[in-house]
Amino acid sequence: MKVASLKEFEVLRADAKAAQEKIRKKILVCCGTGCLAAGSGKVAAALRAELVRKGLDVDVGLKMNETGCRGLCELGPLVTFEPSGIFYKGVKASDVAEIVEKTIEGDEVIQRLLYRDKASKQRVETYEEIPFYKSQTRWALRNVGLMAPKDITEYIGRGGFAALAKVLSTMTPEEVLAEVETAKLRGRGGGGFDAGRKWRSCVNAKGDERYLVCNGDEGDPGAFMDRTIMEGDPYGVIEGMVIAAYAIGATAGFIYVRQEYPLAVQHLNTAIEKMRDLGLLGKKILGTEFCFDIKIARGGGAFVCGESSALMRSIEGKVGEPRAKYIHGTEKGLYDKPTVLGNVETFINVPLILEKGGAWFASTGTERSKGTKAFSLVGKVQNTGLVEVPMGTSLREIIFDIGGGVPKGRTFKAVQTGGPSGGCLPASHLDTRVDFDTLTEAGSMMGSGGMVVMDDRTCMVDVARYFTKFLVNESCGKCVPCREGLQQMLRLLTEICEGAGTLRHLEQIENLAHVLKMGSLCALGKSAANPVTSTLRYFRDEYLEHIEEKKCSAGVCRALCRYEIDEEKCTGCTLCTSVCPTACITGEKKTPHEIDQEACIRCGSCFDVCGFNAIRIL
Repeated sequence: MKVASLKEFEVLRADAKAAQEKIRKKILVCCGTGCLAAGSGKVAAALRAELVRKGLDVDVGLKMNETGCRGLCELGPLVTFEPSGIFYKGVKASDVAEIVEKTIEGDEVIQRLLYRDKASKQRVETYEEIPFYKSQTRWALRNVGLMAPKDITEYIGRGGFAALAKVLSTMTPEEVLAEVETAKLRGRGGGGFDAGRKWRSCVNAKGDERYLVCNGDEGDPGAFMDRTIMEGDPYGVIEGMVIAAYAIGATAGFIYVRQEYPLAVQHLNTAIEKMRDLGLLGKKILGTEFCFDIKIARGGGAFVCGESSALMRSIEGKVGEPRAKYIHGTEKGLYDKPTVLGNVETFINVPLILEKGGAWFASTGTERSKGTKAFSLVGKVQNTGLVEVPMGTSLREIIFDIGGGVPKGRTFKAVQTGGPSGGCLPASHLDTRVDFDTLTEAGSMMGSGGMVVMDDRTCMVDVARYFTKFLVNESCGKCVPCREGLQQMLRLLTEICEGAGTLRHLEQIENLAHVLKMGSLCALGKSAANPVTSTLRYFRDEYLEHIEEKKCSAGVCRALCRYEIDEEKCTGCTLCTSVCPTACITGEKKTPHEIDQEACIRCGSCFDVCGFNAIRIL
């Protein structure tokens, strides 16, 4: 049924809201990519079958949703119940019958499935009490994990498309643009460019045809914010795009999604089809004269296509290479027409801004970074997953209060923000505020929101080498400084890690970093040296250790480390012998062991498992 007028939409919204209010109990099964990999698909299928077997599916007061990511990926599969807020983690298909009998039909809580607080060791019943969720402010993630991503009626019942209806019924494009400018929304894709300024620049550009593009490529290692939003709230992303298109006068748009995100593509395509069927996308949206439609463009997984001009060339069917920076996409973008490109998280914020006002949005955050920001928190941290906090929240709050700190009793060493082009910040910077400008001043960057935590078993020289190698493989090769400079940077870092480094290497690396920044064509090359320069700035002693002492204290660079067992600390527990891949550790049980240095391949497995600190790195 196509909604032919704003009045008809209000009737539809009232019906959808009434249907939501009739539901007395919801079962939310996380079916984001992370939980699906852990088996949540089997849990959902078993749960649905058990509800049918018991005849509970016919009860209109009970609804089961296969939702997007709940965020706490470390503990999946996750099952939550509303309105009670009961939160179960690590659920298996074998738990389903008990869950239905005790928690759905009855009011009993299954203790073994509850979250256990690592500090107090106490079981926590509801997700609102879990520190991971308690400290978050979920604006961009407001619907993710709480609704069925394919259910357009549920989205409408939760207030979806209210902002779009408001815009088309009461606001001019100029008024929408002014509201976004008031909000001081900055692009969440990495550059942090002012969205209102970008939109106005496109409006003022010459040309009758304009395009709108959503960047869902997200190529940073460890980053999955945009994927999660596209999977869990596709309607919110598209609603934001439709509003943006109305403001700039675009009639066609694209969502560029990397090939590795099949679930996101599936949910986006479903959302587009259902919105077209209802008259919320396509010709004469909600019965007005405004027309706008969207297509999905698939990316091949090239990191450089996260750059705006390379992404647009890829959509056009050309090689994904960046254009010269004096060519602005807002003037000559897709097909050389004025184009606005924004990322997924930028667009998901637009309906909130138009519904609640730009001033409301700007009231949260710092002076120059407004609103909230979603981060993928990964690496050596207790609670890996997806978090969202107000701009200005400190790294310490994110890593320790929300993330639960470093596991296995190890020590925090650094956090890398901003993806391969970001920087590594040490423990002395844990109180740094997370916003666009403060992170840049500290030698890192916001990026799209990847945050990788490292402990004392991390070699920072090796980290710099890892990200440089990634960028070597991802450089498009169009400009010489990036193509050749990164190759030489990798060679120098590899020689340091292999024990062939000299002080001259550091001088050459710093010179190369300057050349990359000044001479590269796009942001990939200009920021490529950030992991290297930031580790040199904060962890220069590790570089000097590798060069002067030919030693890697973290035990990562095999050519520079040797493992030895401390006889006084060794209890002869034999755990090290059980994990040694070359059987080079010998000794009787309950007596000190010994490592055969000639047979040892320096993998570090024994060091990792020893619970008595009996193995030391020489």
